[in-house]
Amino acid sequence: MRVEFYDTTLRDGSQSEDIAFSLNDKLRITERLDEFGIHYIEGGWPGSNPKDLQYFKEVKKLRLKTAKIVAFSSTIKPQSKPDEDQIMKAILDADTGWVTIVGKSWDLHVRDALKVSLDANLQMIEKTITHLKKKGKHVFFDAEHFFDGYRKNREYTMKVLSVARDAGADVLVLCDTNGGSMPYEIYDTVASVKKTMKVKLGIHTHNDTELAVANTLMAVRAGCENVQGTINGYGERCGNANLCSIIPNVILKMGNEGIPKEHLKKLRDLSLFVDEMANFIPDKHKPYVGESAFAHKGGIHVSAIRKNPETYEHIAPEQVGNTQRVLISDLSGESSILYKAKEFNIDIGKDKKIAKEVVKKVKDLEMYGYQFEGAEGSLELLIKKKLGIHRNYFDLIGFRIIVEKKEKAHPVTEATILVRVGDRVEHTAALGKGPVNALDNALRKALHKFYPLLKDMDLVDYKVRVLSTKEGTGAPTRVLIESSDGKRTWNTVGVSENIIEASWRALVDSIDYKLLIEEEKNR
Repeated sequence: MRVEFYDTTLRDGSQSEDIAFSLNDKLRITERLDEFGIHYIEGGWPGSNPKDLQYFKEVKKLRLKTAKIVAFSSTIKPQSKPDEDQIMKAILDADTGWVTIVGKSWDLHVRDALKVSLDANLQMIEKTITHLKKKGKHVFFDAEHFFDGYRKNREYTMKVLSVARDAGADVLVLCDTNGGSMPYEIYDTVASVKKTMKVKLGIHTHNDTELAVANTLMAVRAGCENVQGTINGYGERCGNANLCSIIPNVILKMGNEGIPKEHLKKLRDLSLFVDEMANFIPDKHKPYVGESAFAHKGGIHVSAIRKNPETYEHIAPEQVGNTQRVLISDLSGESSILYKAKEFNIDIGKDKKIAKEVVKKVKDLEMYGYQFEGAEGSLELLIKKKLGIHRNYFDLIGFRIIVEKKEKAHPVTEATILVRVGDRVEHTAALGKGPVNALDNALRKALHKFYPLLKDMDLVDYKVRVLSTKEGTGAPTRVLIESSDGKRTWNTVGVSENIIEASWRALVDSIDYKLLIEEEKNR
């Protein structure tokens, strides 16, 4: 069976506590999901907030190869005409070929949440889908709280599906919205619905009983061909079904088609990338993609996997882009660095000494707090510096940052910097909205006369993560900076107990990377 995967990280996943994706985060995640091979990407709810509305404008500029962008919305309001309804106007303004409409399928929600009659709810669903189909849209219908409704009032819940189907819905998505169903219930229910609904079925589960993955797999086994979920299981309350576990289970374990097996080698990188965009510390114990998923420490285990990895590994870790790790070994990590070097078109495979030196440097930096997933600009620079194929563009002599705050005025920040370029010294100052912004302005102001192309470069995102809470305000801090010149985007990282120093290191890497790629391009 061919299974289609529908990612809702950008909407349902962003409802997770502590997640707030920027517009640029959402666009970058979209590109990575498309590169991986996800079939549908739910971009957000147009009209619910300005950022989602802007996303649907900006995403059209991306050259997506696989994914179809989906706009999400609810049904029209009671007594509303589709042509006049603001909900319909917003979703049509998003201008996507596919839309997802959520509707109530549990009579309790119709009465207690919507406060309308059961018939009125059916009319809202029918009018909404009919209107969208007339506008040429492909429609997913998310039957919210379907499994709860099926248990309590099966006749009405099935009537909701029938109305959606007859109105033209292309996919009926059965939702375990409260996340309280058991796997055997999911299987029996989906199998029953499959017999009567001759239309493609989808599954959308939540993880409130830690069964979202299991429930999704049982739904697929019973006949669901469309699977909804989020990267790393992000979502409201306890989260959504985790696609990083579901996809390899569906493809590798259950033998279905959908995403090419060679694409699964990007799964761990995708998981870590989205963690970084969410500003979350990756869970090393996650199945398939976690750092510890194929890590071995016990003596018996280590002895066995060295003879035959299959003794304690259910798949080859390389299938999902992970690596086998023996925790007492100093060799773990070399293959991943060599893999990345190849991606950067850097050949270090023949020089084992250099390869080991690069691996050691990366491991030492990661021990200190660096994280190069999501900061590949810094990683590429590190490798090239170690190989001697990167020159020094400038040297810092010193900088000073002053923040002045008067009683009712906004703080004023000024950065003064002294740098050496060749045999010339440049001394300049600049104002900024904060210390990092002022330092960035001053540095690039000092370098513009030597490297005019830096005028095209902007700092577009800035993230800070405190790596330990034990030291309080003296804790090591990791800064991730995203830069762009309008043609390409790159990310760099810096770590220090001093947030300004960490920011400086990331800024220097950002400028170095821009200068290096321009130099290489012109060779």
